[in-house]
Amino acid sequence: HNERAEVDGVERTLLGHVVSPFLLTALARPALAKGRDARIVTVSSGGMYTQGVSLSDLNNERDYSGTTAYARAKRMQIVLGEEWARRLAPDGIAVHAMHPGWAATPGVSDALPGFDRIMQPLLRSPEDGADTIIWLAGVAGVEIGANGFWLDRRRRPTEYLPNTAVSDEKAATLWERIVELSGLTDDELPPAVG
Repeated sequence: HNERAEVDGVERTLLGHVVSPFLLTALARPALAKGRDARIVTVSSGGMYTQGVSLSDLNNERDYSGTTAYARAKRMQIVLGEEWARRLAPDGIAVHAMHPGWAATPGVSDALPGFDRIMQPLLRSPEDGADTIIWLAGVAGVEIGANGFWLDRRRRPTEYLPNTAVSDEKAATLWERIVELSGLTDDELPPAVG
């Protein structure tokens, strides 16, 4: 899928994987804060290991590649999730993200047909990919803490390559840009912590 498309001026991958979940998190906050052991679980992707955050091309306008836009969006989910975890902790809301592993899904076969064809024997089933999602949603919060990045029910690092690391300053700027794109105001968001 290498045709770039926009909805209301926002590239669709950024909108679907970053802006919309950001808005949903903000809107769900009051209800989640009333719950016990509330948490948000974001499904990321191993593709995020290949990309950093490009603030100069947030809307994926240069040299568009659907795979790169997706991987960047998944990196942004992780960066924003870490800030959500800090901001929502006072409300008792945990924020976790996970990577389902490479699963044999239509998304993989459509987006990466060559990879799918070669790796098919090694791909996990969609059910195996969903295992950690279900586990994170149901396990007691005292067992997993207030935030983390997970694969196969184990904490994992969010970076392996130095060029994918996101500084605190860049993360703060990303937050501000996504707030703007979401149409939220600072008054509608929990305050920064620390």
